[in-house]
Amino acid sequence: MENLKSQLQDNLKEALKKGDQTALSVLRMLLASIQNKEKEKRFKMSKTGQNFAEAELTEKSALASEEIIEVIFSEVKKRKDAATLYEKGNRQELADKEKKEIEVLQKYLPEQIPEDEVRKIVKEAIEKTGAKEMKDTGKIMAEVMPKVKGKAEGSLISKIVKELLSQK
Repeated sequence: MENLKSQLQDNLKEALKKGDQTALSVLRMLLASIQNKEKEKRFKMSKTGQNFAEAELTEKSALASEEIIEVIFSEVKKRKDAATLYEKGNRQELADKEKKEIEVLQKYLPEQIPEDEVRKIVKEAIEKTGAKEMKDTGKIMAEVMPKVKGKAEGSLISKIVKELLSQK
């Protein structure tokens, strides 16, 4: 599979040629977020006390596709939150802009697991961990997240966990 970051860069060039302002601004912002995460990772690595050559540090701090997907999820969440706030403030045009940006970002996310499938995974995790109350949420999330990473939003999983635990 082609590196996700290079795919994003290629799509940025296409958006520039087409004059697609929404895609252009979203991809620029996303690539900037990715670059910030890489700098953060590079900084942490340089503080470990190991002596890396600059090229080696740059190479090791490059984000893997899974890490880029996490950044994309984060950007989607920011826009969903902003859209909700804009709708509450009767600023529908701004909410619509955020929703268009979400559509652009979602093209780069893996196929999402349907809610009923997530519910099944959460039920299995509750049974496996023996969780009975809300304070066990961490155990359940630790069990569920590796299975659905990048394929389901944390907020959906959290909602289902709370729902199922409150039924106990």
